[in-house]
Parts: sequence; structure tokens; C-alpha cells
Amino acid sequence: MALPLPPALSDTIVALSTPPGAGAIAMLRLSGPEAIALADEVFAGKKLRDQPSHTLHFGTIRDGGRILDEVVVSLFKGPNSYTREDVVEISCHGSDYIVEQILGLLTRRGARLAEAGEFTKRAFLHGAFDLAQAEAVADLIAADSALSHQVALQQMRGGFSQELRDLRGRLVQFAALLELELDFGEEDVEFADRTGLVKLLNEVQTLVRRLLRSFELGNVIKNGVTTVIAGRPNAGKSTLLNALLNEERAIVSAVAGTTRDLIEDEVSIEGIRFRFVDTAGLRDTADVVESIGVERTKKRVTQAALLIYLFDITSTTPQELEAEIEALNPGRTIPVLAVGNKRDVASAAAITAFQHQPDVLLIAAARGDGLDELREALLVKVRGEGLDRTGQSTIVTNLRHARSLEQTNQALDAVLLGIEHGTGTELLAADLRQALAALGEITGEISSDDLLTSIFTQFCIGK
Repeated sequence: MALPLPPALSDTIVALSTPPGAGAIAMLRLSGPEAIALADEVFAGKKLRDQPSHTLHFGTIRDGGRILDEVVVSLFKGPNSYTREDVVEISCHGSDYIVEQILGLLTRRGARLAEAGEFTKRAFLHGAFDLAQAEAVADLIAADSALSHQVALQQMRGGFSQELRDLRGRLVQFAALLELELDFGEEDVEFADRTGLVKLLNEVQTLVRRLLRSFELGNVIKNGVTTVIAGRPNAGKSTLLNALLNEERAIVSAVAGTTRDLIEDEVSIEGIRFRFVDTAGLRDTADVVESIGVERTKKRVTQAALLIYLFDITSTTPQELEAEIEALNPGRTIPVLAVGNKRDVASAAAITAFQHQPDVLLIAAARGDGLDELREALLVKVRGEGLDRTGQSTIVTNLRHARSLEQTNQALDAVLLGIEHGTGTELLAADLRQALAALGEITGEISSDDLLTSIFTQFCIGK
């Protein structure tokens, strides 16, 4: 359902919708009640108001008798447009001067420069999609991997929103019965079966908690995984980095202590971005520069989302490995994958000593042996065994959504606790209203001007 438009949003707005800077083509977008009339004033070609929607027209943009550029105009008549208003898109040559001249001409004729995200904000206010879908538009624009693209597209097309509407719809029915009880409070009647309500709340809470758990993966998909490769000198850290990146990014030498600073680069594994950080070898050293590198390694480990502790199978015992990991990452507060290198030259006894250790993987980085298994182990560490790799399952990627789901979960806890202790209907209804409000904030069924401003100002101008 379309929301009433504030007066300021009834203006006709204009913005450059392609990135600024010289290029082959630039596209300017007009939206609002006077979009077609304004375009007709400056466009020399067919009369746009007489043309059918979703058509293209060649002509020129003129400022009085002066031709500014030859253009192609795309016409979208409301409500069958992105904003549900009349929309005109002008594709011109991508000269900064030409863009500046056309924007100036249109604003002098009555258009207003659009604010950040204002086109999408109008689409939301006109009921084209809900707030979660609107935020997915920004995520889609920012997507830089196959999986982040898939997740954003699935959310923009309403998959997440539909799941939330289903949850909210199931709660609304019981909330209505509780409100009915309040209307007949003096008669001491129960319309809402408490046993059925508990069953429903448990089912809804299971779904809410699944969505909350998915946020950890969603955050990874959206922002990537900082993965530090640490270990003793000459364990093969630089060799492993080069093998994972498939390029000679780090210097490889038989001389211990070659890597003295942090070397970082990114690679995508099945749509998830891993930022690998090669670090200085961990040892006591009198070399001032190398010791600075060791301290930087220790500090970088504390900032990591995942730690690969690389060790040389030929010179490390299981007891030494455990002690080294504990010293670097006390209590394993950061997820760790222990990776034994040089299995191609290790003795059978050395390999056997590590083969059945949990969270230990054996590779030969110089030959590329075991790298596929390592990539798979990294993915399992990040997303778990059972999550859908296609991006079709609902994954929460937005911190605002996660916070609202947490509020929903807490409100449902309060309702369940209230039923267990025989709390009165009025308090149960209040907690259930809070759960419904938190869910409604995600999709924008319940919103405030401050919330909308906070969301849409994060969009780019022209979207």
C-alpha cells in the first residue's frame, strides 16, 4: 500500500544516475509529476507526452536555439516505472560539460536536484516495494562477488520480506485474540488458547533464531573474511599465499625471516571474499625490523575473523602445535584452522602423528597438493556444513535487520515467560505488540522519518 507523499517529495527531481566523470555515455534521470512536461520543453524530437510508455526516442537537447547534445530519451509513464511516477531518462554523451549543462537547464526549468537515494525512497513510499527490498537495492549495487549478488537479488525480489510477512501474519492472528480478551476483560474469558499460542511462539522463534544465526554468514558475504596466515619462519606462509592467489604476490626464500611486514590480497572462493594476510614468522629475534614484524603479526591476529596456523610437518610435534596456537590465540577465541605443510617431504610417522588431529589439514603448498581441501575447509569454517551454497536460502546481511530480529526474539521470550507464570492478558498483549513492531520495522510497515533518512542517505545520488 502506497504511503502518503510528503510535500517535498511531490517535486520533480533530476540527477545523474551514471558515475561522474568523462565516458562514452551518461544518463540523467527525471522523476515526478512534471518530468515529461519538463523533458518536452528541452527535447527536440517527438512530443513525449503523446508517446506510449516504455519507448525510446532520438533527438536533441536544446537551450533556446543552442543544441547541447544529441540524446536518446527513455520514457516510463507512472505507475509503470521504478518510482511509480512519470520517469524520463536522458542518455547523452558522457562529457562533464554536457552533463552540467543539461542538469543546469532542467533545474532552471523547475526540476530539483535529487537527494541521495531519493528515487528509491519514492519507489518505497509509492508502495513499489518494502523497506527491506529497498535496502537490497543498495546491496545489489555494492555487490562484489557472485554470492553477495545472489543474496541481494533474492532479497530485492522479496524472498526475505515474504518470510517476514508470513511470520508477522501468524502472530497478528493471536495478537487480535488477545486484544479481544482485553475488550471483554470484565467477563474473564480467554479467546486465545494458551497452549496453541505457546506452540506458535516456539515455531516463530525457531525461524527468527535461524535468521539471526544467518547474520554471521550474511556479514561475511557482504564484507568478506580477513584471514591471517601465521606460523614459524619457513613454514611456507608466503608459498601458501601465492598458491591461494595463483600469483607471485609474496617473496619466497629459504632464508628465515624474509617476510617482515604484512602482505594482503583478496580472492573469492565460491562467492565469498577472503582477504588473506601473510605475516612475519613467529620467533624470538634480535633483529629490530623482524621483531617489529612479529609484533604486527600478533596484533593482526587479534583483528582477524579466521586464523590459518601454518606449521612444518617435518619439524613440529602435535604438542608443540597446540602450545603455539594457544600462545598466539589463547582459548581459541578466533576460529583456527591448523594447516600442516610439506607433506610431500614428511616421513610417514610425521604424517600419521597429525592425520587424525581435529581441525588439522595436511598440504604441500609448493606443489599445490591439498589446496582444494583447504578451500573447502575454509568455507566450512565460515558458513558451516548445512547452509545453502546457491544463495537461495534467506540470509540476513543487514545489521539493522539483525537488531530488529533480536528485539523480536526478546519480546517473544517475554511472552513465553509471561504465559508460563500466568501473566495477565494486558502484559502478554504488550509484549506481543513489541514483537510485531520489531518485525514491522524491517519491512517498513512501521517506520519513522528519521529511520528513512538514515537508510536512504546511504544510497548513491541518482538511485
